Amino acid sequence: MNDLLVYLNGEMVKSSSACISVSDAGFLHGASTFTTMLAKNSKVFRLDRHLRRLGQTVNVLGIKADATVDTLVNAVDEVLRANALADARVRITLTPGPVREGRPTTLVTAEPVGDLPRQWCEKGISVVVTSLKAHKGDFMFGYKTGCYLGRMLARSEAAAKGADDALWFTDQNYLSEACTSNVFLVLDGKVFTPPRDTPVLPGIVREAVLELCGELGIPADDQTPLTVREMLAAQEAFLTASVAGIRPGVRIERHSVGDEKPGEITCRLMKAYEKLLARECA
Repeated sequence: MNDLLVYLNGEMVKSSSACISVSDAGFLHGASTFTTMLAKNSKVFRLDRHLRRLGQTVNVLGIKADATVDTLVNAVDEVLRANALADARVRITLTPGPVREGRPTTLVTAEPVGDLPRQWCEKGISVVVTSLKAHKGDFMFGYKTGCYLGRMLARSEAAAKGADDALWFTDQNYLSEACTSNVFLVLDGKVFTPPRDTPVLPGIVREAVLELCGELGIPADDQTPLTVREMLAAQEAFLTASVAGIRPGVRIERHSVGDEKPGEITCRLMKAYEKLLARECA
């Protein structure tokens, strides 16, 4: 991180000298939760919703944390100002802290976010279907935790095949999500995304896209389970994530999506999302 300043347990320190205990439960056991956010013009897009989801994860998983909402809001602002960052990738990480010591760890970091690869928007991306499966009740799905090994393996699997990302299906063969993104399909002019209980992460941009569909008069469905049949029949596909925004998917394995170009509805939503960012992060 080029020795940027980070917020660690109430103090601003250089990233190179920031120390977390070797017995921290987040390090030893992956017992942590986090959220990654996009800052534009020194303002985090929908910070309140990120913090609400973070708090829900802390409660559901029983992760011991002592950072308040006000503490995190101030820490995010302080990290952005200390590093003179206007456009940035911001991450909050919470862990129970050192095992048996009862001192939770709160870490807030920020780093510059450059322009996304032009081909993502202009030509779209290719994805594969990972051989790994999502399972109901698996906290790796539906929540942001430090248990990301499976996602890293799936992403490596995609890279080995020359693809940008990997799609997950459940053990019941329902489409779930990508490695770190939500997935959307467009079928006959209607936008579909897998239901929350598939399970999938309640992504902040996922939520924004569904709102934009309503504003643009585009039919949307986030309640119908999706199978490989819908995936292969889709005329358009795209992935959503906080930092990457909306990425059109033009190939799934060897299968072409539509005419292998970002689709009309996807492009409309991408433009509307850029306007939303500009409006809320003015």
